[in-house]
Amino acid sequence: MAKEIGGYLELEHFTGEEYYPDLLRLNLGRTALMWMIRALGCRRIFIPRYICESVIYGARRTGCEVVLYAIDETLRPLLSPEDLPGENDWLYVTNYYGQLSDEDIRELHRAFSGRIIVDHAQSFYQKPIDGIPCLYTCRKFFGLSDGAYVYAPSAAEDPDALPLDRSADRFAHILGRLEDTAREHYSEMLEVNHTFDDAPPARMSRLTENLLRGIDYEFVRRRRLENYTALQQLLPSDNAFTRRTPSAPFAYPYYHSDGIRLRKALAAKSIFVPTNWTYLLESLPEGSLERDWSANILPLPVDQRYGPEEMQIIADAIRNY
Repeated sequence: MAKEIGGYLELEHFTGEEYYPDLLRLNLGRTALMWMIRALGCRRIFIPRYICESVIYGARRTGCEVVLYAIDETLRPLLSPEDLPGENDWLYVTNYYGQLSDEDIRELHRAFSGRIIVDHAQSFYQKPIDGIPCLYTCRKFFGLSDGAYVYAPSAAEDPDALPLDRSADRFAHILGRLEDTAREHYSEMLEVNHTFDDAPPARMSRLTENLLRGIDYEFVRRRRLENYTALQQLLPSDNAFTRRTPSAPFAYPYYHSDGIRLRKALAAKSIFVPTNWTYLLESLPEGSLERDWSANILPLPVDQRYGPEEMQIIADAIRNY
């Protein structure tokens, strides 16, 4: 078919630069992990039990053996290097709320014989460390339906052989929320998320790649840090996820001993705070750290849509509760 010239205009082609122009571009965080498992020759992967269920499901889809492990109050694995004896055993490390410094990651890399994969889904701005595989999820930080970046220096596969993803049908809830309310498009968002369950690894879509070139990354970083700092002052919360302030926070992890009911009270005031991750409330025993965190850590929004006024509204609602 001949190339089309003329006719109506499509979405603008942005000419800025992505934050990670040199990394591999894939379609989703979970499928990026699937691709990495194959590309790194991983046969057994150790994944923290405090994690989104989709990560576990995606890893199992590859046929790789999945072993779940606990973490301690410093967010370190309750494992020893002897637990990963084989050269095809890999440790999946989650950088919760950006709490692992580069030196923390290097220390884990050394301790586990260089076989770790770092999940930066909650720490998009923390750049890769030479020689240490990692992945990033774009839609956790920006108004996108999909997109992931991968750094896999020892990968034996080329992602260019993967099919190209398509995103146009996934943007209705994102565009809709720009002009309407989240409630009006919530079901559409759930439908899109459901399509990800069995999505195969693919290259990042042209639409997502284009939109990533149109983001003011420094503005986003600065605004997130300003909002986080405001909530630190308004709602002090000393817990495992607030001991280090990242340069571009994912959310403000506020601990409240009645977190489940507090979420409902906030939702009644149109302040929506997710639970990370609901399935753990049923699968983990009472008294476990991860169950307590799932129920009572509230990832309060600090993203670039908001400023001091919204941070004050959040703080007032929690204080009144």
